[in-house]
Amino acid sequence: MDLRITRRRALAGAIAAAALAFGGSAAITAAAGASTLARSSGSVSFRLIKSPGIAACLPHARGRVTITPGSLNDVMHVTIHGMPARSGFDLFVIQLPLKPFGVAWYQTDVRTDRTGTGSATVRGVFDRQTFSVSVGGPTVAFPPTHQYHLGLWFNNPNVPFRLGCEPGATSPIITPFNGEQHAGIQVLNTAQFPVAAGPLSRVHR
Repeated sequence: MDLRITRRRALAGAIAAAALAFGGSAAITAAAGASTLARSSGSVSFRLIKSPGIAACLPHARGRVTITPGSLNDVMHVTIHGMPARSGFDLFVIQLPLKPFGVAWYQTDVRTDRTGTGSATVRGVFDRQTFSVSVGGPTVAFPPTHQYHLGLWFNNPNVPFRLGCEPGATSPIITPFNGEQHAGIQVLNTAQFPVAAGPLSRVHR
């Protein structure tokens, strides 16, 4: 066997052992998350992956996000594939990639065509400075809270129910993730990145 290949394999084994020793799966997730982020000409791109339970009903569901930083704000382009045809979805910037999601910020609707593909472009702050804060008033006060993840939800709760994405449920599951606060379940997210270091934290202006 080539000595260089042997050395590379030994190094990979040492890295994996260190990851298990210092944080286990979280460390491995961090490495996996970093490997899915690409930089090109100032833009940052990363994947949207299937939420828990979605693989069984939508095995080809996936997405791609490209963020192009600007001097004052950023442009985020989102493309989704493998979805139900002619269906609506809602994109949120979120604190946690999976339940309970934490602080969430509604961004845009995404509509698929007859092939199950859709896209949307949004302008805003989608980088390491993205945060929400409530200093009081009619809502609950909370300190500045960064939101570094993305999540995509079915706009119509009946769609995932009909597709069998909610096994065991006797009626559609309702979530607040659309403009009417009557959405379906999450379909894509950025859970391949660590909870406290989502992909938006890797974007710099």
